[in-house]
Amino acid sequence: MSGTPDLEGRVVVVTGGTRGVGAGIARAFLRAGAEVAVCARRPPDGPVAAGGRSARYLPADLRDPDAAEALLARVVECHGRIDTLVNNAGGTPFRPLDEAPASRHARVLELNLLVPLTVSLAAHRIMREQPDGGSIVMIGSVSGTRPSPGTAAYGAAKAGLEHLARTMAVEWAPAVRVNTLVAGMVRTESAALHYGDEQGVAAVARTVPAGRLAEPDEVGEAAVFLASDRAAYITGAALLVHGGGERPAFLAAADVNHRPSEELT
Repeated sequence: MSGTPDLEGRVVVVTGGTRGVGAGIARAFLRAGAEVAVCARRPPDGPVAAGGRSARYLPADLRDPDAAEALLARVVECHGRIDTLVNNAGGTPFRPLDEAPASRHARVLELNLLVPLTVSLAAHRIMREQPDGGSIVMIGSVSGTRPSPGTAAYGAAKAGLEHLARTMAVEWAPAVRVNTLVAGMVRTESAALHYGDEQGVAAVARTVPAGRLAEPDEVGEAAVFLASDRAAYITGAALLVHGGGERPAFLAAADVNHRPSEELT
């Protein structure tokens, strides 16, 4: 068995695939041999490329349902099918709940939950008619599994996204598999906005059991696996890609040299 699944001939759409994690996902699919289309509101700074091949960039504001339909229709027109949709588009600024009106938080919910729902519905209408069906991969976040101060709406959306994926997996089986890739902290070009300078990034990395932040292409390799035939029996699942998670805060606060004789419960 080769190290990388062979996706030659497969057609993959990666939303928000022009930079950061999305570009890493697109590169991983290109290395696996897939034809890749990436979309975003703004074009990439340069070609999204790997293995001597480039992804096709298609501009789209996916908050418009008609734009989502048109995007997927164009991919089908160019390639004849869509085998995998990766719902990666999303994100949020740091914004404590009481420092912005509800309408601003609603926009975060829209981008991170309603947009994946809209695009998935459009993709499902295509995939269910294909002999081999298709696969949808949601890009979730550890923010959806723990308190997320400063990004509460984002965390709530990601929690909802994972539940949505599990329900889609049941309703759309067996034609379309739907899984969630739950990403931890990733070192992207915008990491400084969340973690500060290099010193800050290094300090944050030390809180991860793996000792570092993920690279975007590592998230991409996990997405390739979920889309491949190697995951043919995996649907409705959540794959954690977080380097072991986060060390519990009490370990840093406690006196680690103190060992009580009674057993902790």
